[in-house]
Formats: sequence, structure tokens, C-alpha cells
Amino acid sequence: MNPVWQIYLHDQRAVIENNHVLHFGDIAIELSDTQNKTIMTDLSHRGLIQFSGNDAKNFLQSQLSCDILEIGPEIAQYGGYCTPKGRVLASFLLWQKNQDVLMQLPANLVAATIKRLSSYILRSKVQLTDMSNTWIRIGIAGPNASTLATEFSRSTNNSAQVIDVTHTKEISILHVAHNRMELITSIENAPAVWERLNQNAKPVGAACWDWLDIQSGIPIILPETQEAFLPQMINLDAIGGVSFKKGCYPGQEIVARTRYLGKLKRRMFLIHLATTETIKAGDALYSADMPDQSCGNIVNIAPSPCGGHDALAVIQQNSADTSNIHWQSLQGPILEIKSLPYTLPA
Repeated sequence: MNPVWQIYLHDQRAVIENNHVLHFGDIAIELSDTQNKTIMTDLSHRGLIQFSGNDAKNFLQSQLSCDILEIGPEIAQYGGYCTPKGRVLASFLLWQKNQDVLMQLPANLVAATIKRLSSYILRSKVQLTDMSNTWIRIGIAGPNASTLATEFSRSTNNSAQVIDVTHTKEISILHVAHNRMELITSIENAPAVWERLNQNAKPVGAACWDWLDIQSGIPIILPETQEAFLPQMINLDAIGGVSFKKGCYPGQEIVARTRYLGKLKRRMFLIHLATTETIKAGDALYSADMPDQSCGNIVNIAPSPCGGHDALAVIQQNSADTSNIHWQSLQGPILEIKSLPYTLPA
């Protein structure tokens, strides 16, 4: 987190720990407000990598699961970065600003991702820069979010696979969902943006934004889940994060084979767990039809406004169809499977 911005947020009564804004006084009330009021939050727990240079897009096209050629100044896209075995190292949101491409992913994955991608640059004209402390990201959501966004730029709607982007001289706006946007601006301009938003939106902790991502079915790969899933297992193909028409990238053969040969055995589900116990990304799930091994894992987790936790979890599809799924053991709490906001590919 930018230290100047951190001081500013402290002055706004933010409680911050490990670059996360935990809350602005009462996380339970903030979660409740996130359901039906207009909220705003700092997104410093998400980092930014900038790709610049004449070969930046071609380089990314050879490394990532999404089609970089579909990204432009007005369109952003989800995607994945995989190992040669097709396992996801990072999921991200990608957009273009001027001639550069920006990748948003968890802040604690930025350094490792830069290091790994840099080893493949060779003679390409590409520069990778950690811009996490340069650009401030503010999320807004709720019934008045679109109205607030129009104070800075035009507002549009988008489908699950089209993320509109608008730019002005001082700010970029990513329309990540209906009535949900990210505003990206400089550290110099950020306090003025925050104060304008704060007139009509309530500041909330980062967990509230994480909960909105979970409700939207957007997976965030964390250190605990790196190399655990294929892109389709976390539904990246359902949100425009996998192209089956582009050329090679690490893991492409396995990703394509999973699509064209046989049925995918595991998919990501939206779930609810009615427990106050501490649940973490990567935690194992179990079902009676697979008593000797795990039938799935937690991908992302956030406290629910209704109590307990809401989560995204990759689960064996046969188990999800036929059995109760338990957290941590067959004696653990039973999870409730809920509906995702998008249709999964056949």
C-alpha cells in the first residue's frame, strides 16, 4: 500500500492490516450495507503490474490464457497465467491504458509473477513494472454507483464477458458488473476522488469487495491455491478468461484437451457455510461418495452479511450432484450450494 495513501486512509478512520483495509468501524454493519446500499472501498490488497514496450501485447499473448488482441482502451478482460501443466498460477483482470497493459492480481503475487514472466522475455521489447503504489484503486458498488461514476466519466453496463473501460485525463473506470466499478487514479488525485464519493457512498472494508467478487463468481487465485486448478475448474472459460482460438501459451495443450476430450470433472460453485470457524483458501472438502479423498477445495472466502461465510469452491461435479459436501472432514459443517450469476459452458 502506498504509504501516503495509507496515512490518508488512517485519517478516514480505516483500520489497516497487511495492506488490507479491515473496516471503518464495524465490519458487520459494513457487510450488511454492501447488500443494498452504495459502498466504496480501497483496493490496495490488489496489486498492479504494468507491461510496456513495443512487444508487450505479443509477449502477453504468448503467456496468458485470454486473447490479448481482444483487449483495447475500452475493453478489459479476465484471464489466467498457467504452468506448462495447465495449472493456474494467477488469475487477473487485464486492461489497456494508452499503449501500456495493466494486470490486477493479489498484491502478494505481484513480485513472483513479475519474476517468472521476466524470465521469458528474452529479446522481446517488454518492460514489467510494479505499479501497485503508483495507481490508487477505489471500488464502488450499489444502487447509486453508476450515478457516482458519471461524475468522472460515462457509465455503461456490461455482460459477464465484456468489461467496459472509460478513461479521462485523471481517472480510468472499469465497469466490472452492473452497478459495480473500479476507479483508478493517481495518488495525487485519489483524496479528491475519495471525498467526492464519500458524500454518497459508505466506506467499507476490503472483505466487502471480496464478498461481491464471490457473489459474481469471480475467482481470485491466492498463494494457497496456486497450481491447484485448471482454468476451467475455476470457471475462467465462463467469464471470458480463456480463448480456445488463439495460439500457444504455457499449458494451452492441456487446457484445450480438457475442453475437447471428455467431461470436466470439477467445477467452481458458489457456496454458503453456516459456521463461525476460520475458513481459509485451499481448505479441503469431503463427501460420502469419496470418503478416502478430498472432493474439492475452497478458492475464495468472505464473511457473509447473513452470518457464516460465502465462498467459491471447486468441487467434484458428481459429488455436488449426489452428496452433501462437508468442510474439512465428513464430520464438518455441510455447505449449501447456491446459484452462480452466469451459465457454465457445456
